[in-house]
Amino acid sequence: MEHCNGPDDLGRQRAHQQARAEGIDPEEVDWLLRSVSDVDGLALKLGTFQGRSQIPLKMPLTELEQRWQQRLDQRVPVQYLVGETPWRDFSLRVSPAVLIPRPETELIIDLAREGVVQSPQAAALHRGIWVDLGTGSGAIALGLAQAFPQAQILAVDQSAAALAIAQANAERYGLGDRISFYQGSWFEPLTAYRGHLSAVVANPPYIPTSLLPTLQPEVIHHEPTAALDGGEDGLAAIRTLARQAPDYLIPGGLWLVEIMAGQGEAVKAILDQQGPYREMRICEDLAGRDRFVMAFGR
Repeated sequence: MEHCNGPDDLGRQRAHQQARAEGIDPEEVDWLLRSVSDVDGLALKLGTFQGRSQIPLKMPLTELEQRWQQRLDQRVPVQYLVGETPWRDFSLRVSPAVLIPRPETELIIDLAREGVVQSPQAAALHRGIWVDLGTGSGAIALGLAQAFPQAQILAVDQSAAALAIAQANAERYGLGDRISFYQGSWFEPLTAYRGHLSAVVANPPYIPTSLLPTLQPEVIHHEPTAALDGGEDGLAAIRTLARQAPDYLIPGGLWLVEIMAGQGEAVKAILDQQGPYREMRICEDLAGRDRFVMAFGR
């Protein structure tokens, strides 16, 4: 911990101006400052931190300034600069090895709860085996472990670097004994669980390849492409999940996947074509856009 005078309010205001000029939310300046010091948001807002003679920093002030310059010049997401991001009740470690968990994805845990309530297999789902496919930072796996304390959670990712981060997040919240981690592509490492999974949950890549260049530079230049690219129509991974899941789900098991706005009807058609599903439902996000599709196995 380095003790120094820290950033003064003039420097903070200058960084706010730089953020606005680059179309960046000025709140990111304070997020970065909070991550490297013990100064809280209220002290920053009121300016009371200026009365302190010294502010302990986790890094030299010059490095902090360099990180902010990376945000401005290279459009590195502030979550990667800070090394963590809030998601539901968690503060999750993140790096460029994993997709940054989005606030809209938080709803998938609430929908999983709703799905259990609606299912005739509610008791089996509460105590069953759930899988988060393409776990990345482990966000969904941790959310499921918290929501279903009697369930066993599996987390799968093809990236060893992503799994290391997911495991660290699980250990951070005392959930390491509740979640088992497997490296591989989708269901590939789960052959022992055929016919035994209570639920399949995923936030797969769903962006059409042709749209990738139109994404914000923070996304396309820094987040893992494998977690974004859904193939020609954005539905390649979703087809795989729809086709393979029935071999792994118990009768009446839950299938719940995040999608891109506008893909709802296409995903329902895929479920119709590729597997024995019932009660298919398009679920909207808080902005009223279709964001998830839920179904049950027969």
